[in-house]
Amino acid sequence: MITTKFSKLITLSTFFTSFSFAAFAQQTPDPINANSLVVLLFTCVMVLVVFLAAILGDKIIKLVAIKLNPDADGANIGLITSLKEMILGSDLSDTSQKKKITTLNKGFNIKLKGKAKKQIANYTSATYALKPTDFNGLQPIPKMLVKEGAKVKAGDKIFYDKGFAGVFFTSPVSGEILEIKRAAKRSISEVIIKSDGKFESLKFKTGSPSSLSKKEVISTLTESGAWTLLLERPFGVVASLLHTPKAIYISASDTAPLSVDYGFVLNQLNKADFQAGIDALNKLTAQVHLNLDEDAAKSNFSDGLQNVQMNAFRGQHPAGNVGVQIHHIDGISKGDVVWTIKAEDVATIGKLFSQGIYEPTKYIALAGNVLKTAKYFKTLQGVNVSDLLANNLTDEHVRVVSGNVLSGKQIEKDGFLGFYDNNISVIEEGDQQEMFGWLVPQYARPSLSPTFPWKNMELATFEANTNMHGEKRAFVVTGQYEEVLPMDLFPQHLIKAIIKNDFEEIEGLGIYELLEEDLALAEFSCTSKQPLQHILREGLDYMRSQS
Repeated sequence: MITTKFSKLITLSTFFTSFSFAAFAQQTPDPINANSLVVLLFTCVMVLVVFLAAILGDKIIKLVAIKLNPDADGANIGLITSLKEMILGSDLSDTSQKKKITTLNKGFNIKLKGKAKKQIANYTSATYALKPTDFNGLQPIPKMLVKEGAKVKAGDKIFYDKGFAGVFFTSPVSGEILEIKRAAKRSISEVIIKSDGKFESLKFKTGSPSSLSKKEVISTLTESGAWTLLLERPFGVVASLLHTPKAIYISASDTAPLSVDYGFVLNQLNKADFQAGIDALNKLTAQVHLNLDEDAAKSNFSDGLQNVQMNAFRGQHPAGNVGVQIHHIDGISKGDVVWTIKAEDVATIGKLFSQGIYEPTKYIALAGNVLKTAKYFKTLQGVNVSDLLANNLTDEHVRVVSGNVLSGKQIEKDGFLGFYDNNISVIEEGDQQEMFGWLVPQYARPSLSPTFPWKNMELATFEANTNMHGEKRAFVVTGQYEEVLPMDLFPQHLIKAIIKNDFEEIEGLGIYELLEEDLALAEFSCTSKQPLQHILREGLDYMRSQS
């Protein structure tokens, strides 16, 4: 294994060798004759060979080192030292040494153009929405507690569902109930609220969560609607008041394409509110975990936080999925219940207890290569996205996705942000035919296929559209899913078991550890073009109905 010091020596030697060759070539007398031209060309070829050999050797050493030791820090291993490390020294890894980083080797990063710039602006809209369709397991027609025209404040109860006794879904803003929008069979798709611009909230009991009883914490969370920020695994439904989770996992990582950078988002949060949120969660369970990605782990935000177990992860997507991380910390077995929550929602809970107001703040990334300006916005849950897109598109023929492009939901250009989403992805609509697209790729695009030479080009980014590049085919066993899912499961066999409704086989193959986002990359890579996320949701609903 090559040390950092030796790595620097090789890098500097290569540089000075190249410089010497160039200087030698310049010393040839004028005018340039045939011999000097040959020497110059030979020098260029030799420099190129040395450069390519160094890159190849660096790649091989890193791969072998990580294979032998998954926890090895790839930044300190190899033949070539980055210019940043040569200038600043090896202290760059000091912060990562404070927190153990688990490296996951399986996966694939879909590198799309249009990632949000780390600039943030405030954003409000005239209307907001609370959508029953954002919550798995709810009845198509929940019990409404308000009518059109009613005046509400943030935290006012809008509806509830008998299947989630004691849990209320509340308004994110103050204003007027503009419309209760219905879909097929009179199911409620959206409750649209016209904001009054005042953002007034109901007043809830304040106090340090650590000094309150569990019953008082639960009462405040349910009355305000903040309880719905907690998701329960298995099944991915709103946390049940009837269950006590063995752990709660705070997610501060996301490796999906065009997703938020939690290293940036965490620094926007109020640390005191975040700690208060952690204290509140500790009243609900015996163990609270904070799961960080590599950039978030290097941030100073997590330093000094108490009553929380910190876990850091490095790797390609889906290493940032909280389900994948739970699998490597303490997997979910039959009978286990765990809850998850996003980092920004923990700060919302903390603010609820410190100030007595319900203000579900979101830090969203507006991203996509068809945008004129892609950046971050501080806004509220359920915001309308129309003003974000107005005069900001280079092409009107686009698809707007609430969430990431792998597992998000399509919305209209005047649609609303999903309840649990923190990014809006905008990409070209792919409804055009490609002649011989399967045989002669017309443009560079992300793919796991070895046919494409740019698969391992780490710095390359791509423009993509929504084309599937093929139609649904025979469902054959390929092993592709296992290559991109860093979990000790057999996803292809699980999907087939779901299709045939084999309860025992579904349970034995580990369905309790998965949600749709965990198989989104497998769906992207699927040669058979199977709708894996849809099939998995059917399996989860089936298992929940039988449990």
